[in-house]
Amino acid sequence: MNKKVNGLRILVALGANLPSDQGGVARVPADSLRAAIADLGTRGLQAVSQSRFFATPCFPAGAGPDYVNAAAVFDVPPGQTPQEILALLHEVEAAHGRTRETRWAGRVLDLDLLAVGDQVLPNLATYGRWRGLALTDQLRLAPDQLVLPHPRMAERAFVLVPLADIAPDWRHPVSGKTVREMHDALPTADLAAVRPLPNGR
Repeated sequence: MNKKVNGLRILVALGANLPSDQGGVARVPADSLRAAIADLGTRGLQAVSQSRFFATPCFPAGAGPDYVNAAAVFDVPPGQTPQEILALLHEVEAAHGRTRETRWAGRVLDLDLLAVGDQVLPNLATYGRWRGLALTDQLRLAPDQLVLPHPRMAERAFVLVPLADIAPDWRHPVSGKTVREMHDALPTADLAAVRPLPNGR
């Protein structure tokens, strides 16, 4: 995934583990992911590629039903900032009934901005601080500003397995590792737990 001429390409992780009935339309999680990708297109983010859909154990364990996860690459119109892109993702989440009262709660839709081109935000020191956060602190703390690339992406099979479908050669701007290299460094059991849905999408 390289920077697009006159614009950017972004990586987005998608997930859902609760059904949605927003707007009177009943949707299972996989349908919510499909609808979200279409909704993003109407807001100017055009999907370049989309992974298969995967069934993934809920994280943290025991917090709810299993997830359906996917990843997508989008083209972004020129001039749109990473903060504006994140706000747009949150708008789509809210349109599908997502609320943010409880961290790590089950979700009708989760859209995570993983990377915007090769940008490191807000700066390398802040990224490093959040990247090195202990698990106990991860469960109770959240940054008050956008941190890119997503500090946890290299640890999560439910992110890297779908991402390897569509952007295996994308290179992390801090570690220098490709998606494939980060994927292959994860424990075998973690990778095996992320299973393609029978129909793929």
